[in-house]
Amino acid sequence: MELSKPRIVTLVLVTAALGFYMGGMGFHGVESLLALFYTLLGVAMTAAGSGALNHYMEYDSDARMDRTRNRPIPSGQVPPMHALVYGEYMVLGGVVLLMWKVNLLTAFLALLTAFLYVLVYTPMKKVSWLNTLMGAIPGALPPMGGWTAATGQIDPGAWVLFFILFIWQQPHFYSIAWIFKDDYRKGGFEMLPVRDPQGKRTFRQVLFFSGLLIPVSLLPYVIGLSGFLYFLGALLLGLMMLASCFPFVRTGSTVDARRVLKVSVLYLPLLLALIVLDFSI
Repeated sequence: MELSKPRIVTLVLVTAALGFYMGGMGFHGVESLLALFYTLLGVAMTAAGSGALNHYMEYDSDARMDRTRNRPIPSGQVPPMHALVYGEYMVLGGVVLLMWKVNLLTAFLALLTAFLYVLVYTPMKKVSWLNTLMGAIPGALPPMGGWTAATGQIDPGAWVLFFILFIWQQPHFYSIAWIFKDDYRKGGFEMLPVRDPQGKRTFRQVLFFSGLLIPVSLLPYVIGLSGFLYFLGALLLGLMMLASCFPFVRTGSTVDARRVLKVSVLYLPLLLALIVLDFSI
């Protein structure tokens, strides 16, 4: 199960379901629910396969890192070739299912997500600290895929959901990279905190994207996708997210980095729940 990165798959499914719900203006009867089922199944297969392929490509590095050495491949639970074959078949099966039961655009977005995650982001982690920006693209595509599954097209609302997810990932993953920078160094990963041990550039990135998240998170209200309840809640959540970053920027401590991480983990589900609540009223 861990080979498929279940926590990431869960987030992918939640955001894809949100995109489907918002794009389709809710769920409408058995046909809509069946389309959602096939969408989530295909997306889950593609995401699980991508996670397995990521494990396969990084198992040598994972074996050198304290927090990843017990993953299925470096711990010897799963042979590398089994992970490779499983990952390839899951990605292929997910894309084919989406093509067959949903639509070509959603299948293309799923394939693009897998391609960017496995063949661009994963090797880029060994080359450039910009991997965090690149990795946020496949991380932000699932709600767009859910939207296109419901509508067959990419509308402004799909782009808004994409950019919210894209920007949210920056302070979230920079805080993780700061907490585990020594581990990432052992694994040979070019994360920004590894290249920036004093933290000046890391702190700028965290502050910039946390600040940018506030106006971007208000875009659903601006384009008429959500109402004033969402506007007020998103503003308060954004200010909470930004406020959590200032102690970290001042001290650079792991404790304060963990606080940023915890707030970011709290922020996203609350924001998504707020979107659904406001939309349903």
